[in-house]
Amino acid sequence: MSPQKTILIAGPTGSGKSALALEMARRENGAIINADAMQVYAGLPILTNQPRADEQKEIPHELYAVLDPAERSSVGIWRRLALKAIEKTIKAGRRPILVGGTGLYFKALFSGLAHIPDIPEDVRTKTQTLYADLGEEKFRAALAPLDPVSAARIARNDRQRLMRAYEVAIHTGRPLSEWQKKSKTESQSQNSETHLLMLPRDQLYAACDARFLNMIVRGAVEEARQFMKRNLDPNLPAMKTIGLREIASHLHGELTLDQAIAKAQQATRNYAKRQVTWFRNQWEQVNPNIACD
Repeated sequence: MSPQKTILIAGPTGSGKSALALEMARRENGAIINADAMQVYAGLPILTNQPRADEQKEIPHELYAVLDPAERSSVGIWRRLALKAIEKTIKAGRRPILVGGTGLYFKALFSGLAHIPDIPEDVRTKTQTLYADLGEEKFRAALAPLDPVSAARIARNDRQRLMRAYEVAIHTGRPLSEWQKKSKTESQSQNSETHLLMLPRDQLYAACDARFLNMIVRGAVEEARQFMKRNLDPNLPAMKTIGLREIASHLHGELTLDQAIAKAQQATRNYAKRQVTWFRNQWEQVNPNIACD
């Protein structure tokens, strides 16, 4: 990485990361690089709260809407793209500014990533079907003899990580926990400055509620209507975008718009709460030698 410091701006949804990133990019001759798991997907710019067209015209933005929602991104895929974007930014004479709420992305970038073979799509599909058939408790029991460490360590209701551990064990014959102990990709320089935005809970929740209402005003319902026409697999990551399921229920006549908004706001607050917990517990491990606001 360049001797010039890379700027990291992290925090939960609604904390003001994007506004700070723009401000710093203007001041530092920077380019903004996305570190949010949902904003890498095209098709839902409003519901994933991607930067507006005028903002992207003013300041270079990287890794926004770069993948089709029918694709499956991952921490490894994002990391490879992010390293290329950082290199591109530096070569252009600009300062890299990584911004997002996916803490694991920052951790992977600076701590390295375990080498795990790609999992074939048919193995993923079979794993998803098995989980749907068994439910969490029985699925965890099925995982236990294959990877007892992951089965015991993965939190309740963490469907994605349970399925990830299972599919890795089935496909490779080795538990995910063992792969994670093996050599990692080279970690990056810690020559960075960090801004971790953590609002008081009442302010954060109010910002989350206002954020979703603004999405509705900007056209989130029509965006969801058009997106649903693709009839994508509901297990794809992009289909987990907060607000999409709630608006879909409204469009199907199952919820009024007010009910859909209330449920989506609650889901946003719940997600923000999980992000706050992660950052409080994990952020110092991302890069312990950097200054943090």
